[in-house]
Amino acid sequence: MSGLPDQSESRRAANARKRISRRPSRLGIPAGTVTPDRTFDPQAGFPGLLTRTWQSAEESTDLRSFVEVLLTLDGHVPADIQLRALSTPEEAALKVLCGVTWRTDDDGETGTVRSACGLTWREEETGEAASDAPAAEHGEGGEDEEPAFLGEIGLSTSGRIVLRVPSQAPLAQGTLVGGVRRIPWTRQDLDAYRQETERAAARLADSVADCRRWLAAQGTEGRDALLEQATEAALRTAPFVLHQQDKQYTNFRAANNLTGKTLWPGHPDCALSSLRGLPLELWSDGDVQLLVCLILLIRSAGAGRVEEANGTQLTVDHVAYMLERVRRGYNGIPGGEPVPAPASHTVAALDELAVALRARRQHALRGAQLYREIHGALMHKIERVAQAPGERALAREDALCARLTDALPVTGSTLAELGEGLAAAPDWLAAPYGDFGTGLEHLVYETVAATTDVFEADFTMSRGIRSLPALVSALREERWAEICDWDITRFFCCVVPHPSAARHFGDSISALADAAWAMSSRMQYNSWHFIAGNLPRSTEVMARDHFVPPTIPDVAFYSDQHHHGHVNNKVRFSIRTPQAVEVDGRSFNGFIDLRLLRSDGVPFDEQDLLAAHRVSAFVARATGLAAGMAAAGRPVEVTAFDSPWHWSVITGGVPAAAGTAPGQVRRAS
Repeated sequence: MSGLPDQSESRRAANARKRISRRPSRLGIPAGTVTPDRTFDPQAGFPGLLTRTWQSAEESTDLRSFVEVLLTLDGHVPADIQLRALSTPEEAALKVLCGVTWRTDDDGETGTVRSACGLTWREEETGEAASDAPAAEHGEGGEDEEPAFLGEIGLSTSGRIVLRVPSQAPLAQGTLVGGVRRIPWTRQDLDAYRQETERAAARLADSVADCRRWLAAQGTEGRDALLEQATEAALRTAPFVLHQQDKQYTNFRAANNLTGKTLWPGHPDCALSSLRGLPLELWSDGDVQLLVCLILLIRSAGAGRVEEANGTQLTVDHVAYMLERVRRGYNGIPGGEPVPAPASHTVAALDELAVALRARRQHALRGAQLYREIHGALMHKIERVAQAPGERALAREDALCARLTDALPVTGSTLAELGEGLAAAPDWLAAPYGDFGTGLEHLVYETVAATTDVFEADFTMSRGIRSLPALVSALREERWAEICDWDITRFFCCVVPHPSAARHFGDSISALADAAWAMSSRMQYNSWHFIAGNLPRSTEVMARDHFVPPTIPDVAFYSDQHHHGHVNNKVRFSIRTPQAVEVDGRSFNGFIDLRLLRSDGVPFDEQDLLAAHRVSAFVARATGLAAGMAAAGRPVEVTAFDSPWHWSVITGGVPAAAGTAPGQVRRAS
């Protein structure tokens, strides 16, 4: 069954076809006519994690352990993300009560001790680590001294640790996961808190004034241009949630107040769009910081850098902290001119730093492997500089090469050598091979299947476009609107689960096939979503929903939290390795990728990512060679990897309507 649409099909027939379920276990049945075999569990994903986190925190006998559980969501995220999400009063309170802070000392050096889970606690001025607060001071109510104030600590339904501080009402129970832990404050605590908040207020006031001066210097037209740039970044990047004290800026789901999936550019409810043409004097302090910080992040690496602020306070101090981490990482790569530290944390100095980092990033991409670490519970991303491939990464590559040399007409001891072999004799990629219509399909399948085994993954997948000749033709005639109008059936994704992955789906092979097809459909959407980002910025392209195509790989932890598809299909740990492919002289970023998933067990790590990225480069090399043949007039079409194909390969049965007895998982010969 071909995945390409029938060009002679009538509109009525096409609409009727679209109403037929493509779910493997329900092929041939009109969609919506079968009772759902599962309902969404309201405690699945993030709500369940928060409930378990609060329960675990309540078991802590001392304040420090209690706070550590909340900050890390019981070991699921790095603590510094939550520390940098605190409002100014909460940040001061936590420092006073627990001695914990993300900030460096005034001399720029960080005095810290590190607990077993990586939480950083600030040392006192004496150099001694802050000790656990005795019960009489914090948490249990001592007899020697009556508390001067009774504070509270809780966990919000958004996943943030929240504190009741002096002059605030009790924490609102409706916004909390569980109850609260009441924390007695001594008069000494109150005095220290007052000093901390005074210093923080002065620091913030100076920073806001500096932001206003910098924006004023841009002029009205300059500010509008910056607003347009920030709006475009919000529209073209994945969901993010940013904080300004207790206010939230986000392009995510129902709480949208920035341009994204819900609010179109120019929407009056978008916080950025509403500022266009507005006198700077009427901007709130939060709006001033929002625009300045977004621009600094974008100038340092493009729109993707905004996601690295996800879940934190968006202030100049926080951006300076992020850029300093990036600077040190880039400067650790040999060669090139290192980026000097900024002379200050003024906006002008940080702007110079951001521009310098963007230039240095090009050297970094040539001299090392950059990747992002994704912490799914808080949707937070961190750019990392990878070490060199180690023994485990090389062992995975050796095992993969052994599998591929047995399955494909190529030889070599490394993936790079296999790629050179392909380039020397690529004709078989465009001809029928094995059970597939083209050698390219056979290569994609065998590579994906081998990766599932070698990397001990539950699922592996790779996506691409079905008709390279159609793309070549459209590019040559600059039919940008036509490319934008292509639907997801123009793309494919080959998903190969490990047979043992059925254990995550009630040992049902049928459910395993459905999950694989759900993943395949989503990856087809991703190909559709990225392709427009590689085209000229014509009116049609700019009007078409798309994200900036990915250029560096990532490794994700606990992704089965927010995305309903990830929750339902057990996508917990993953690796994504996107690759660029040249098609008729135009480079398409993120044109293909390789994704590896584990539903439980041990997370993937940097060494796994390095090995997987070499595998995706091999698939990209093959795709590029096929694109070259297509450009030369040789047709290369991918017709496999549709819903019936996934059913047949995974269950071993013939596609039919619901009720077909599933067979055993098998691999295509």
